Amino acid sequence: MTQVKSRAFLGALALAAVLPVAAMSGVGGSVKAASPQLAHISCYNSAGICTEVGNSEEVFGEDHYVGHDEPGVHFFSDQPGAGNQFQSQLTLPVDPPASNPNQPGKSYAFELNSGSWYGMTLCDTQSYPEQVKTCKPDSDSNIVDPAISPKHPGAAFLELQFYPPGWIQWPAWQVAVGTGSCDPTKWCAALNVDSLLEDPVAGTLQNATCAARVGVETINFAFLTLNGKSTGPANPIDSTVGTFTPDPTRDLFMNSGDKLAVTIHDTANGLQTIIRDKSTGQTGLMTASKANGFAHIQYDPTGTSCNALPYDFHPMYSTSSEKTILPWGADQDNIAFTDEIGHASLCHGSTPVPASQFGLDSSGNPITCPTTNFEESGVNSEPTDADDDFCFPGSEAPRIHVSMCTDTNTGFDGQTYQPVWPDGNTALHPTPYQFSSPMTGSSYNIRYSRAVFEVDLPDIESTAAVNPCDRSTGANCTHFPLTDDGQPVAFYPFFSTTGTGAACRWQFGNHIPGSANDFGQNAQYGPLLNANYILFGGGGTTVTRFNSFRKILSTNPC
Repeated sequence: MTQVKSRAFLGALALAAVLPVAAMSGVGGSVKAASPQLAHISCYNSAGICTEVGNSEEVFGEDHYVGHDEPGVHFFSDQPGAGNQFQSQLTLPVDPPASNPNQPGKSYAFELNSGSWYGMTLCDTQSYPEQVKTCKPDSDSNIVDPAISPKHPGAAFLELQFYPPGWIQWPAWQVAVGTGSCDPTKWCAALNVDSLLEDPVAGTLQNATCAARVGVETINFAFLTLNGKSTGPANPIDSTVGTFTPDPTRDLFMNSGDKLAVTIHDTANGLQTIIRDKSTGQTGLMTASKANGFAHIQYDPTGTSCNALPYDFHPMYSTSSEKTILPWGADQDNIAFTDEIGHASLCHGSTPVPASQFGLDSSGNPITCPTTNFEESGVNSEPTDADDDFCFPGSEAPRIHVSMCTDTNTGFDGQTYQPVWPDGNTALHPTPYQFSSPMTGSSYNIRYSRAVFEVDLPDIESTAAVNPCDRSTGANCTHFPLTDDGQPVAFYPFFSTTGTGAACRWQFGNHIPGSANDFGQNAQYGPLLNANYILFGGGGTTVTRFNSFRKILSTNPC
């Protein structure tokens, strides 16, 4: 199995290994007191929150993680500013009732989307590809085709992530893969900036001392707060448990079904994200600035240093197109709304998950799996397997008591791949995220001219047990990945639109009543995308990889 190594970050006992006792009130409850103890998110162990890299075996070695599915809608426009400022309207999903959460066929937002997000490529002069130490913000002068030259400015990636309520509470997520909640009933959001400490031309990564401390793919993280000031240092060297501990008195908490205006734009002090909750009147914001503890990590491949250099992160590009890419990402990302899927596997079957994978509950008792949970379209037949990892017992959740494993679901048989997505059946399934096409311009009144569907399925399918996708040739790469027993997945979600004119909204799920266009369902993701990456250690030559499917529409239909 070529992905994340197994670790038992499980239940309250696992959290106790990284958090001081004074900071804990049990995994299922909220953490009451912040601690000065240092903490950071490891992309090696928490792939669910990290930007998917194009060649993870170079970054993470033989046991590389392949992360997660990232189906998204990207938006293109030649309008100056389209690559660095936009506003979009978003309605948060509403879950079905919390009663009988393990009913076959029932699902919740945290099982389907571990953290859906808006994206944008940013400057980071200490990040991949490490060839130049300048980056002019908000400028298309940063467009460099790797097939022509490796001297692309260093790049980071913004993900403004939304976290569903009801399940295991932050900060448990900083040491586990996949899913986490800020509150039993409320949503929250965080500004994430991901960077990659790799020089692909020379074939070098960050020095081992620093990589052991913060990783090679690093994250600056901050919840959106009511006053715009971070609750702890955002950078991975100085971040503390408090950085990852939601605080309802300081952070923006939102209700299911709330209607939001989401704005992302540049400022003199760094990129700023703003969420105005039109349903409650509250506003949360966060600026990726030195003042909020944002910093990039000094790239030092041959030494032992591990230095956080205070840094204001700014958008990289002026426009948004096929050319304004994140040069190290599996997807060809810039302006996008993307669903983070492919993590949740329900604890299932008559064979208990071994203690090495599932651990003990907060009382020190072995955790067993309720046999009412299921995989494979309701047939409780699959034995415990290798991707049932990073698991939490439903007893530790404050409201929705589902026992679930959150590693990358390489068997393609977890909740993501079942027909339990939004389909109008609100007694069993959540409502969908609904979001407008972003608007750009100084008054946010200019629509992006083209829409693009993209999903990084080939990258994940490359680790399949049966007929793995060959990312060099595209062989065995499919819109419907195969389960461990060689069968196509039971279901794969897709985007559709509803409404017309200014009321038009994108949505993600199954056949949703009122949909105006489903764009061919799974065919919407289009053909394989042949993308160029700098060959690791190749002196600047490039290599072709099929990491995703992509379809560019000639217009923006919504």
